[in-house]
Amino acid sequence: MNDRLQLYLEQMEKAAREACEFTHGRDYEAFINDTRTQKAVGMTLIILGEGVTRLERDYPAVVRDHPEIEWQQIIGMRDRAARGYLTLDMNIIWETVQSSIPDLLDRLQTLRHWRRQGE
Repeated sequence: MNDRLQLYLEQMEKAAREACEFTHGRDYEAFINDTRTQKAVGMTLIILGEGVTRLERDYPAVVRDHPEIEWQQIIGMRDRAARGYLTLDMNIIWETVQSSIPDLLDRLQTLRHWRRQGE
């Protein structure tokens, strides 16, 4: 796997991990009352989406070959976080971090260590 692709995947994995860390040990009530954490999580979602945008541009085969990752949903969340921050539904953000991001982390780790047959 080339260095730039590896870097993109590492950056995405780091952002996903940070989103989980920012909310670790908190319940929904604590999250909804902490705008600093909301903004930090929102930024991690933007970083994730930017990573996918770069992957689509520079490595479209990686995106195509791994439909188990919901690439378009990640980009959609990025767009909502970047363009509509004042109207974000924090319940959706919370649910995303609690349920979707841990699964994404597992998939990104697998992808980072994936090799095409014959490589």
